[in-house]
Amino acid sequence: MTAQSLTFLATPGRLDAALAELSGVSRSQVAALIEDKQVTVDGRTVTKPSAKLRGGEALTLNVPPPRSFFVDAEDVLLDVLYEDDSLIAINKPHGMTTHPAPGVTTGTLVNALLGRMELPEQDDFDGEGGYRPGIVHRLDKDTSGVIVVAKTVAAHARLSASFKERETKKVYLALVQGIWKAENPVDIDAPIGRHLQDRQRMTVGGAVSREAQTHFVPLATHLGERDGRTLALVRCEPRTGRTHQLRVHLAHLGSPIVGDKVYGSASTVIPRQALHAWQLTIPHPVTGEDLHLVAPPPADLQGAWPALGGGALPAGLLDVPAD
Repeated sequence: MTAQSLTFLATPGRLDAALAELSGVSRSQVAALIEDKQVTVDGRTVTKPSAKLRGGEALTLNVPPPRSFFVDAEDVLLDVLYEDDSLIAINKPHGMTTHPAPGVTTGTLVNALLGRMELPEQDDFDGEGGYRPGIVHRLDKDTSGVIVVAKTVAAHARLSASFKERETKKVYLALVQGIWKAENPVDIDAPIGRHLQDRQRMTVGGAVSREAQTHFVPLATHLGERDGRTLALVRCEPRTGRTHQLRVHLAHLGSPIVGDKVYGSASTVIPRQALHAWQLTIPHPVTGEDLHLVAPPPADLQGAWPALGGGALPAGLLDVPAD
């Protein structure tokens, strides 16, 4: 695969920051490309990442081909929901990490994708964020469902901007404990930050907290026979995209997700948190038209609800939109 030459109209500010925002390429990689004489401003090569832009200059960024040697391509069968020249949407199984990071170099979604295609380079493998070619957003390892991956640098930039500007709509399905009334929506606006004692967890408040809003709609409820607690199937619509947002907000409401060992407790009916990325609507990076993606709940989540006494799943949960 050859290098890609991208052109943009500059915004005011530092050169490296402006190009990172416009291209979707990480700022550290942009800085390295500038120093490697891969950037021009109004046709003139510039080698200082800190160069100032007035705004309106013609920027050209030459992006090298993917360096997929950082991780091995793996032959893994994927459940593809949608694919074209710009993006691929996968129904990610639980237990699969989204991308490699230090100490995790095999068995990830990126490994599987590299087994079937080339992906645009984003971050170096040895960087803090891991190796994330094409990754626009992430799902926790034990959360299943819809995830979108960009196939070109341009698509990555446009999709990243869509998530940042909240032009996407994400809908999750969770099986939770606690007191809920069917079809009685609950909204929570509570900032989320790093837990002060346990750095592996997030919490409402915490260190360097950021705004977080979620809309919840219980689709079905059931009074547990063993402990008298209400169980509910809840439709979750995050308005923001904070780490562990749904898990933290539900635990804060006194309704931890069934099987969530970090924010609740283990379950005997499902071996992971009962959380599924059910639907995702995004503007297509080329056409701008809404692309609606649906991943029906997997077998373990389908089985957990009746196993806990909830009966049949509500109508419509297993529907897949027609092509």
